[in-house]
Amino acid sequence: MKKKEVLIIGGGLAGLTAAIHLSKIGFQVIVVEKNEFPKHKVCGEYISNEVLPYLNWLNLNIEDLHPTNITDLEFSTASGKTIKYTLPLGGFGISRYALDEYLYKSAIENGCKIIKDTVESIVFANEEFIVTTSDNAILKSEIVIGAFGKRSNIDQKLNRNFIQKKSPWLAVKAHYLGDFPNNLVGLHNFKGGYCGVSKVENDIINICYLADYETFKKFKNIDDYQEKVVSENPHLKTIFEKSNLLFEKPLTISQICFEEKQTVENHILMIGDTAGLIHPLCGNGMAMAIHSAKIVSELIDKYFNKEIKSRKELEEKYIQEWNFNFKNRLKMGRFLSNLLQKQKLSGVLMRILIIFPFLLPKIIKKTHGKPIILNS
Repeated sequence: MKKKEVLIIGGGLAGLTAAIHLSKIGFQVIVVEKNEFPKHKVCGEYISNEVLPYLNWLNLNIEDLHPTNITDLEFSTASGKTIKYTLPLGGFGISRYALDEYLYKSAIENGCKIIKDTVESIVFANEEFIVTTSDNAILKSEIVIGAFGKRSNIDQKLNRNFIQKKSPWLAVKAHYLGDFPNNLVGLHNFKGGYCGVSKVENDIINICYLADYETFKKFKNIDDYQEKVVSENPHLKTIFEKSNLLFEKPLTISQICFEEKQTVENHILMIGDTAGLIHPLCGNGMAMAIHSAKIVSELIDKYFNKEIKSRKELEEKYIQEWNFNFKNRLKMGRFLSNLLQKQKLSGVLMRILIIFPFLLPKIIKKTHGKPIILNS
């Protein structure tokens, strides 16, 4: 029988979840991660409760991190028109700083080996991957999972389609102290972008927004942009005025691409943002990353146990499962994002939702998953 070893490139949310799952079911797992733990990341930091059954199965008790319990959604257009709705499943707010460190420690406790290094090359030949790092380590594995995030030097080296296209999006995130309801996630539109606001642990407010770079570059700095553009939405203006920045300065990421990505490239099984990025408006990137880790781990287990007969079948089944669970959610995210960038159309949408409020839960269901069903 083949020795059960898996190499995971990237130790973020998806990569660490896959490492914990695979180590739980008897695999030897190596994770290569270039950053130290813990680390703040540009992220909305809201997770749908759809993932809770799976996290419990992994013996991960998220309550230990004291997350906020989020039950309601507030959505506003750039002019400030608002609609509120109780989320069908609800969710929780937790910072990536706290969550990634918790997952990192859990993976170590499970026996995973985590190497702090940067991957320089991935070569696949004779049914084996040879991975070389910047410290000249050479790692070999039959299976490699790609969990290296939104945009990476590895994407460039693999010459992935999306990396060739210039993206108009810039993301900004920071933590604040201020007055904001514990149970609420706010999604607020502004000219050229939209902003998510919700609380994480320790009564901290996470504010994360996506901005059109063409609009953003006309301003000298983030403060100027937030004052002149983002705060044109009266809800965001009030939140910023009543909150104090906890970071030295906000974190930013440029060239964020929401184009469709290939789920398998060069025989690497991609998970999380590496496989497909959902617009923050839909608030579900973290849940999708966790769910994709489950899907890939279960299929890899079937491959090593001979239920899946070949690498080709493994890759086909993974693509099929990814599309079944996420393709429509990603499409809806792109559609809503395009709609909300057009102020007149977003105003029309708001008027329709006010007249026909039953449509809002239908839209939410299109971007949220159902509670994850466990196969074991």
